[in-house]
Amino acid sequence: EVGEPLEFDYDNEDDNNFDGIGRNNNGGATTRRGHPSSSNLISVGVGSGDDYESSNSLLAKCLSKNIYQYIFPPDVPRTVQLCRPENIAVPACYLLVGLLQGLSGPFTNVYPLDLNASEAQQTTISSLKSLPASFKLAFGFFSDNCPLFGYRRKSYMLLGWAIASLSMFLLLFFSDLSVEAIEKYNSQQENMEDGSSGRYRHLQSASTGIMDDPNAYSTVGEPPSIPFLSFTLLLFGLGFWFADVMGDSIVAEKAKLEPESSRGHLQSTCYACRFFGLMIAAPLSTVIYSSYGPRSVVVLMAMLPASIVPMIYMLQEKKNGPVASTKEQCGEIWTTVCSRAVWQPMGFVYLYNVLQVGNAAWKQFLKTVLGFTSNQLNTLLIVAYVLLWLGIMAYKKFFIRWSWRTVYISTTLLNGLFSALQILLIQGITFGLSPFLFALGDDAFADFIGGIQFLPTTIMMVHLCPSGSEGASYAMFTTVNNSAYTLATAFSTILLGVWDVSKEAMERGELSGMVNLTALTTLIQVSGILFVGLLPRTKEDLATLHGDPMSGSKIGGFIFLLVTFASVIYSVVVGVLNIVKPGWSGES
Repeated sequence: EVGEPLEFDYDNEDDNNFDGIGRNNNGGATTRRGHPSSSNLISVGVGSGDDYESSNSLLAKCLSKNIYQYIFPPDVPRTVQLCRPENIAVPACYLLVGLLQGLSGPFTNVYPLDLNASEAQQTTISSLKSLPASFKLAFGFFSDNCPLFGYRRKSYMLLGWAIASLSMFLLLFFSDLSVEAIEKYNSQQENMEDGSSGRYRHLQSASTGIMDDPNAYSTVGEPPSIPFLSFTLLLFGLGFWFADVMGDSIVAEKAKLEPESSRGHLQSTCYACRFFGLMIAAPLSTVIYSSYGPRSVVVLMAMLPASIVPMIYMLQEKKNGPVASTKEQCGEIWTTVCSRAVWQPMGFVYLYNVLQVGNAAWKQFLKTVLGFTSNQLNTLLIVAYVLLWLGIMAYKKFFIRWSWRTVYISTTLLNGLFSALQILLIQGITFGLSPFLFALGDDAFADFIGGIQFLPTTIMMVHLCPSGSEGASYAMFTTVNNSAYTLATAFSTILLGVWDVSKEAMERGELSGMVNLTALTTLIQVSGILFVGLLPRTKEDLATLHGDPMSGSKIGGFIFLLVTFASVIYSVVVGVLNIVKPGWSGES
C-alpha cells in the first residue's frame, strides 16, 4: 500500500451537501485528508439553486417558472448552473475553443499552400501550432500552485485568451493578408522561377484584372514570411491551450458539486458547446476564406477571444484562497495515481485508444478510386462534425445513466459494423446508393458513435482528480488519453507497408490490399472490447475499486506516470524535430 489513500466520495451525506464532502469549521468543504476542496476554491459558497421566488432579476420577472427553472435547474447548486452570470464564462470558454479550432483549421491547412510553402514547412507550421498542447500538464500544475493576482483560474484564462488574440493582431498589423498580397507573392515567384504551374492560384478570382495592371501591386504589402507565420501560430497555440486547460480545471472543480441526479450534465453541456462551435466554424471558415481571403478569417480569430473578457471578469472565484504547497500537491497526485481507482480505468482508456487504428489509405481511396472531389471530402468532414455533436447530445439526453461498460461494448460493436461496411464500398456493393452517400452514412455514423463514446471517459477523469490539484491532474489524464490516439495514428501509418495500398496500385484497380487493410484495422479496433473488464461499470464501482485494501500500488502509479511523461516527451521530440529539421520523416 502507498500511504493514506485519498478517498473519492460520490454519495450525498446531507441535504445541504451536494458532493458528499465534509465541512470544516470555516464552512468550507474539505477532502478526507483535510485539504480545501474545489468548492471552496472556485466559488464563494455553494448556495441554493432554487431562487425563482426570491430573485429580483429581470429574467425571473419576465419568464414563467417552468422556463426559468429549465435554465436554472433548482435541484443543482447555484455554482453549477452554467447560465448564471458568474458561471457563463465556463461554457463560453468551451464554445470559444470550438470556434477557434474550426476557424484555424482550414486557415492553417490552406494559407501556407497559397504562400508556396513546401511540405516540410507545412509540417513545421502545424507542429508549432500544436506543440503547446504537449505542455498542458505544466500549464495545469502552474495554475494550481501559482495564483495570479490572487486567482488560480480566471486570471490565467484571461491571459491565455489575450495571448491568442494578440498573436493574430500581430499577424494582421505586420503583414498583408489580402488576396492581392498572395497574388503579388506568387507573381514574384513566377518571375524568379521562370514560370509556374499555377498550383496555388485558387484565390485569384477575388481580384479580377489585377494581374493585367503592372501598377496594381504598388499599394499591396508583403504577405507574412513562413517563419513569422509560424511564430504567430505558436503564440496562438500557447494562449489557446493555456486557456483551454483553465476551462477544464474549472469544470473539474465544479463537477464535484453536481448532485447525484444530474452528475455528468455539466461536462456534457460544456463539450456540447465546444463541438457545436467546431461544427459551425469549420464550414464557415472555408466559405469565408474562399470568398473574402485569409484576412477575414484572421480578424475573426483576433476578435473572438476579446468577446469573452466581460464573462471572465464576472466569473466567480474566491480570491486569495488557500493553496497547498507544491510538495503537498505532488504527494496528493502521487497518492492518486497509485490508487487502483485511477491506474486501472486509465489503463483501459490508454489500451482502448491505442487500438483505434484507422485505415490511413482511406482518403486516398476515396479520391483515386471513387473520384471524390475536394468539396465532397469537405462535406464528409462537415457532416462528421455535425454527427459528432449530435452524439454528444444523444449521450447527454439518452445514455448518461447507462453503465460505462455498456456504452463502450455497444458503441465498439457498432463501430466495427460500420468499419466493416467499408469493405462493401471497396468492392462496389452499395445497395443502390451512390458511393458518396454510402461513404457519407458510413463515416458520419462512425463519428456519431464516437461522440457517444467520448463523454464517459471525461466524466470518469473528472471524478479521479484530487481536490486542489484539478488543473494538473485533469491535464495529466487527458494527456494519457490523447497520447494513445497519437500512437494509434503512428501504427496506422506503419500498417500501410503490410499490403500494397499505394495510389499506383489503386489506379491499376488492385484493391485486395485495401480490403485486407480495412479488415485488419476493423479487427484491431474491435479488439479493444477485450479490455472492457478493466473499466468500472459506474461511479459506484469506481468508489469500490478505491476501497479495495490492495488499491494502493506504487508499481501501478509508476507505470502510469512513466506512460504519461513518455507520451509528453514523444510529442515534444516529434514537434521539435519537425521544427528544427523539416523533412526528417520524409517530407519534401
